[in-house]
Amino acid sequence: MKRTTVLKSAAVLGALSLTLAACGGSSETAASSAAPAASSAAPSAAASEAAATEACKIGTMLPQTGNLAFLGPPEFAGVDLAVGQINASGGVLGLPLENLTGDSGDTSTDIASQTADSHIAAGVSAIIGAASSGVSLTVIDKITGAGVIHFSPANTSPSLSDYADNGLYFRTAPSDLFQGAVLGSLMLDAGVEKAGILAMDDSYGTGLADALEANFTAGGGTVTEKIIYNPQAAEFSAEVGKLKASKPAAIAVIGFEESVKIVQELIKQGIGPDTVPLYLVDGNLSQQAFAELPKGIMVGTKGTLPGAAATSEFQGELLAVNPELTDFSYAPEAYDAVNLIALGMEAAKSCDGAAIALALLDVSKDGEFCTDFVTCKALLDAGTNINYEGVSGPVEFADNGDPSIATMGVYEYEANDKYVPRLDEFVTGSVPTS
Repeated sequence: MKRTTVLKSAAVLGALSLTLAACGGSSETAASSAAPAASSAAPSAAASEAAATEACKIGTMLPQTGNLAFLGPPEFAGVDLAVGQINASGGVLGLPLENLTGDSGDTSTDIASQTADSHIAAGVSAIIGAASSGVSLTVIDKITGAGVIHFSPANTSPSLSDYADNGLYFRTAPSDLFQGAVLGSLMLDAGVEKAGILAMDDSYGTGLADALEANFTAGGGTVTEKIIYNPQAAEFSAEVGKLKASKPAAIAVIGFEESVKIVQELIKQGIGPDTVPLYLVDGNLSQQAFAELPKGIMVGTKGTLPGAAATSEFQGELLAVNPELTDFSYAPEAYDAVNLIALGMEAAKSCDGAAIALALLDVSKDGEFCTDFVTCKALLDAGTNINYEGVSGPVEFADNGDPSIATMGVYEYEANDKYVPRLDEFVTGSVPTS
């Protein structure tokens, strides 16, 4: 059983509301994504009839290629594990749940758009992905405009909270308003007074950087430099040089695979993690990416990652699906996404996206607590309202499809290729929506 803590810095909690004011849209904009339009809220008779005679389909749009490809294997394994267990128990609405696999690529390609087109043409009810918030923003209109649920296990950009999505966008990872608060608290509690931030230039990087800055400064810290960089750059000597000149007492790097080059440059310029404490985030926390750096240099580096720690039992189940897994990041969120969608199908008794979306709001809260598809389905069959809480922790969707309650993990490197959970520093709490 994991232990949880509350945010230790009271100022950070206060700053969370300040961050909301800075990053949120107008109330009219937020309301536009609260629920499907009345004309699409209920499934047609034809859709309900189809649900009884045709298998429901989902499709994945997860990174097999691109700058988040290291997140692909655990996410695919989470999806495949859930689908396998669901079908072994009898499937959805009496038929096997079909799972169509697809790549998301990254924002430098059109792969996600092609995958979305293929899945929509195949008649899926929901598309699971992308991992990257930036990629999701390139296809969300296409997916939700087709009446298909767009469900990400890893999107954290605050810009998605108030996106006009016809009530069809969901995620099991919380907004970075939460991660920024936890990371800011983590640094303040470590005694950091002056910090530098290096963040990639996309909705994820800038959103998390803004949230971190707002919460860290509200707690009494000073951001010496916040540098937004081009993740496609060949090298980062100028950015690191500018950061070094500001004399930070700690450094937060918010990025994807290019973070390895940045850490190499930090080491080269004498402000590596053995000299200046380094903090990472979900986009670059990796068991393998930093393995070739000077031995032991990552020891003591901390990072944040949404979700409860994957238990040894769950890791074993994932390894049975993919024995080559070394990272388990976002596997719990992907697993829970499938279970929630399947339970939404059962509750709606339909494969219709809009009907499932309405049911998703219900099956995640205000009902009898259950933790697996079989138990939850049995409760639904008995006419009992359910509250699914999965391996990633509590979800409880708000009307905009964001988790209203979530867990944020804190991890620490014990070697360049091994980080471990610091369970006493995990935080479970309410997540703001913008």
